[in-house]
Amino acid sequence: MNGIVYLVGAGPGDPKLITVAGLEALRTADVVVYDSLAGKELLLEAREDAELIDVGKRGGHHKVKQSEINHIIADKAKGGLMVVRLKGGDPFMFGRGGEEAEVLRASGVDVKIIPGVTSAIAAPALAGIPVTHRDHASFVTFVTGHERDDREDERIDWERLAGLGGTIVILMGMTHLGRNMDRLIEGGLDPETPVAVIRYGSRPEQRSVLATAATINEKCRKEGIHSPAVTVVGNVASLHDILGDLR
Repeated sequence: MNGIVYLVGAGPGDPKLITVAGLEALRTADVVVYDSLAGKELLLEAREDAELIDVGKRGGHHKVKQSEINHIIADKAKGGLMVVRLKGGDPFMFGRGGEEAEVLRASGVDVKIIPGVTSAIAAPALAGIPVTHRDHASFVTFVTGHERDDREDERIDWERLAGLGGTIVILMGMTHLGRNMDRLIEGGLDPETPVAVIRYGSRPEQRSVLATAATINEKCRKEGIHSPAVTVVGNVASLHDILGDLR
């Protein structure tokens, strides 16, 4: 008889920000398959006899290919085990959780999702930036700053995105930060638009900087702000220096 896989969002980094349901699943799992961005402190919550499998990505290097991750979690579940696939943030927010769920369903494996607190909202909030605000932005657009490596065509129309208004939150975008800001400016974004970058949101080592679309890349270089980080583009970013650190 097959087991079950729980796709669990670990939250933005602070182990206290996992949901109650996620923690309960983690504490009862036979196998925990975890990513680099899932707080290592959470692994202490697993059973002493649980099998812990590290499949994280560091510095752009995949320790385990996605196809192999799919095989691991499906194979463990088919062996009758309860598997927690622990992923940073929320599994369905640029976390490939949707792909894993598809593979598991196609393999005849029961799969459930336990949503997590996404860094796309949490990191800015903890740095004093609400992604929506009645005086600044009535909507927010989430976008990945790094598309899949095997895709030659770029699906993100940065020039059109620049004209939407509201707040733009970019995840996994530090490698192409300067290019992406240039594309937005070319699309009509005011170069003086406030932009904030938050690194390690919710963690003790959280750091953030505020600049403009024209200067944020240089400021991040000077201050050593790099991945993993969340970028917030729009007037709400200016609240960073007004509200301050809200951790």
